[in-house]
Amino acid sequence: MTAASAQAQAPIVNVGEAESAIANLHKIMDRLMQTVEEETGRVRSGELRATAELDEAKVELARLYAAETDRVKSAKAIIVQSLPDALEALRHRHDSFHALLQTNLTVLATAHAVSEGIIRGVSGQLARKQTPSTYSATGRTNAPSTKGNQPLAVSRKL
Repeated sequence: MTAASAQAQAPIVNVGEAESAIANLHKIMDRLMQTVEEETGRVRSGELRATAELDEAKVELARLYAAETDRVKSAKAIIVQSLPDALEALRHRHDSFHALLQTNLTVLATAHAVSEGIIRGVSGQLARKQTPSTYSATGRTNAPSTKGNQPLAVSRKL
């Protein structure tokens, strides 16, 4: 266990430690917000491979954020009594972080929906090409059967 991780897990027992923990949480939030903003920008511009490079850093920052948030929450009594302004600033900061995460999730969901639509479109085109062109008893062309479709495999390494 490193000195930094031991400090992060140690309980806050005085105002100085609370100030230090809040400052550390702000630093972690700065880095995490920057990473999330960068991820959002990359997804919006279609740079999905470049986005994947941020995953490891984002996971580590999220872990640090959760640990330091728990540490600050456990010292809420000290912070409320001694540092009410710092607590209020942290709440506002958390609200802006939450809004950023909402935007990020919306962008990710949109990218997911678009990619799913593309895959479904390709699958439908392949099914139409494999279906024989015949007519039904009413004189209309038969729609491709959903039961006989071949599975579609996608390589992420292209």
